[in-house]
Amino acid sequence: MDIKSNSERNQTGILFICLGNICRSPLAEGIFQHKLRECGLQDQYIVDSAGTGDWHVGDLADPRMRATALRYGIDLKSRARQVNEIDFKRFDLLLAMDRNNYNHLLDMAKGEIERERVHMMRAFDPDANDDFDVPDPYFGGDQGFEYVYHMLNRSCERLLNMLENK
Repeated sequence: MDIKSNSERNQTGILFICLGNICRSPLAEGIFQHKLRECGLQDQYIVDSAGTGDWHVGDLADPRMRATALRYGIDLKSRARQVNEIDFKRFDLLLAMDRNNYNHLLDMAKGEIERERVHMMRAFDPDANDDFDVPDPYFGGDQGFEYVYHMLNRSCERLLNMLENK
């Protein structure tokens, strides 16, 4: 995958996307930002998250996801928002958490250049095998949030390594 900045800002824009933007995508955003800070690379990236749905706009991440992230030193402060057409111009990578959101993003994309920016998040997970969906932990127990944390942590680690070793 050849990622190039889509503007003169000399920063790579990454948008993590799930359904409501209160569980998976804000966690991926938080993990990736944490990794950037650890490496001193935060000025080289624009990182955000969004949802394909609008019912949680303005809300903080689910309390269970915030608690899981805090156990690993990550404070999720972003507020839910809905993905929009401008995101396809602002961000170089739009990373969907599951196949439904991936297809929704492809439907929103205008033209091949925008479609090429859309990828599955778990395409970067070395343990993904054939399943590229990050399961939604919203309706499950605490173990689902922990499971998703480790899945996204692996994916973010590999994504950052790939971006930095272009």
